Amino acid sequence: MYTEQVMDHFTNPRNVGEIKDANGVGEVGNMKCGDIMRIYLKVNEDEVIEDIKFRTFGCAAAIATSSKITEMVKGKSISDALKVTNKQVAEELGGLPAPKMHCSNLAADALKKAIENYQANRAKQR
Repeated sequence: MYTEQVMDHFTNPRNVGEIKDANGVGEVGNMKCGDIMRIYLKVNEDEVIEDIKFRTFGCAAAIATSSKITEMVKGKSISDALKVTNKQVAEELGGLPAPKMHCSNLAADALKKAIENYQANRAKQR
């Protein structure tokens, strides 16, 4: 049912945890399936994502997409990170079963919420 890449990110997730001094945090959930994702960002002065971590409660696909998206955007600019789509996350994992595609939507949505939170926090500091 799941690709080798999905199983690898599920059994060996990357960038799990919290960033205590995160300057952006985004959380999304899907009440229908019970998946909840929270992404933490540490963005530097040049608007590059220096660190990214996640906490996810959910199925294998939810954990794998959370892990994968952190790898995809770590070291990228905020503008480049905003371009990452749910479809790209699924493709990077070798695909997801149709009933699990909503999990990749959550990963991209959580990232976008974390970036929005970062941008709002930055605007307050100006």
